[in-house]
Amino acid sequence: MTHTCAVTGRQHGSGKLCPLAALPPQIADLIRARSPHLDDSSLIGPDVLNEARLDYVRQLLQNQLGELSHLDEEVLQSLHRHEVLSEHPEKEEDIENSTLTVGQKLSDKLAEFGGSWTFIMSFGGFMAVWILLNVIFLANRGYDPYPFILLNLILSCLASLQAPVIMMSQNRQEARDRKRAEGDYKINLKAELEIRHLHDKMDYMLHHHATRLMEVQQIQLELLREMAKTRTQGE
Repeated sequence: MTHTCAVTGRQHGSGKLCPLAALPPQIADLIRARSPHLDDSSLIGPDVLNEARLDYVRQLLQNQLGELSHLDEEVLQSLHRHEVLSEHPEKEEDIENSTLTVGQKLSDKLAEFGGSWTFIMSFGGFMAVWILLNVIFLANRGYDPYPFILLNLILSCLASLQAPVIMMSQNRQEARDRKRAEGDYKINLKAELEIRHLHDKMDYMLHHHATRLMEVQQIQLELLREMAKTRTQGE
């Protein structure tokens, strides 16, 4: 069985439409502002409802943050499309590695090797062999006798080359950290908005339920009064 949305005129299944009176007051007020001809019994389609929720969340963010950034807009669109913002870390790393140039991959490998114990021990062993070979075994006939001018030149060249390589890797690490921070911000913002939306729904349901209970209690009290009147008249 299908029904017609009172705003768009589109046909939807009966389970997808919702009466305007059953919506939270904030959402219902936004829909009424756009379509003043609606009443409480008007049926609202899912597309209109999602658009009203998106506008409501956008108004909340604008009241809190002022002007919305592109990250806030991405979060709002993901809420509207019911998308998942989080991605698996391995998937993100694979996508990032596929876009790297040869120089970027080489700088990452060199920075990773230069900041490891393998590099420290291997270079320490190289220096020990160099010194022993030129001082003890070859005495003063070594290729680089004391004070090891050639070794100092090699160390200076290595330091001058290693510094920009490490800086390139650090710049890429800063870009990765910035991207992760933006992802964390979007996920936290979306979670906060969804939790707030759930709170609004629960508050509305509790208020609606309390109103119904008060109506039922009022009817029960009226019935008890009528029963009491009937009993006194019978006596």
